[in-house]
Amino acid sequence: MIPVDLVTGFLGAGKTSFLLRYARFLLGKGQRLGILVYDHGAVNVDLPLLGTLRSERCEVETLASACGGDCHRRRFRSRLIAMAMSGYDRILIEPSGVFDMDEFYDTLREEPLESWLEIGNVICVLDARLPEDLLPEEDFFLASQAACAGRVVLSRVQLASWQEIENTLRHLDRAADAIRAAEKPSGRTLARDWDALGADDFADLSRCGFFFPDYVKTVAGGETGFQSLSFLNLPLGGSELRKKAAALFHGCRYGRILRVKGFFRENGRWLALNATRHACELRPAAESLGVLTVIGRELDERAIHLLLTGEEPTLHIL
Repeated sequence: MIPVDLVTGFLGAGKTSFLLRYARFLLGKGQRLGILVYDHGAVNVDLPLLGTLRSERCEVETLASACGGDCHRRRFRSRLIAMAMSGYDRILIEPSGVFDMDEFYDTLREEPLESWLEIGNVICVLDARLPEDLLPEEDFFLASQAACAGRVVLSRVQLASWQEIENTLRHLDRAADAIRAAEKPSGRTLARDWDALGADDFADLSRCGFFFPDYVKTVAGGETGFQSLSFLNLPLGGSELRKKAAALFHGCRYGRILRVKGFFRENGRWLALNATRHACELRPAAESLGVLTVIGRELDERAIHLLLTGEEPTLHIL
């Protein structure tokens, strides 16, 4: 049986950055990995980061989640069947930040996957500076993912005060109470600067297990209410993108923006943009595709398109 680890977490938590570190630890132990990553929308902007892991012992695959709930679940199952036949020692999955945990458990309990794959670990990444003003639908995904996790790993701990960390953990437990989860997920938290994590920490995470809790499902099926818009090859530099990302988050006419991320080329080098309401990061990236994705709720396609391109939209919300 091949163990399958799920690295989950709400939008902008830092799943991809954690997965890079976790996968490198496993590769260092001689394991052969298959990694499946997919995001909300038609264009996956995390794949170029994980593509740096590709080698003879590590394959990275992507799955677009923009085709609708039933279609996506069929494609997810088919992709796992193919990966189960590839001789991996372990499979790692990084889903969208608005991932329904039932999809993971239900798919792995279907034949023939149930005979080939087993659930290994569920690791939930949680921003240590979690915003307090999440909507109930957003809190559902936050709480349901953490309730299933064998370990909740806080990100950006080095940037957070102890008060912010305590507020985040209290918020997590309130969200868990709202869906009537039996246990407080904050009791399974790893709160440490990721640069200080050693082999023993990752070894512990590689055997942290998972939970299959009872909770009230307050978001029905694939109707999450979250939307995305993707833009290719925007003629904008880093300073312009920062300003426009800030405008998206603080201008109510654009909708409720939760995440802006993507890749762009400036002065002959590739950069990755990762923005939430409270932070905007730019960092060097490997050669990529010039794409920017905006994720949120009640998005005003026309207003966002005009801000980023100065033109009327020809794309449509997914």
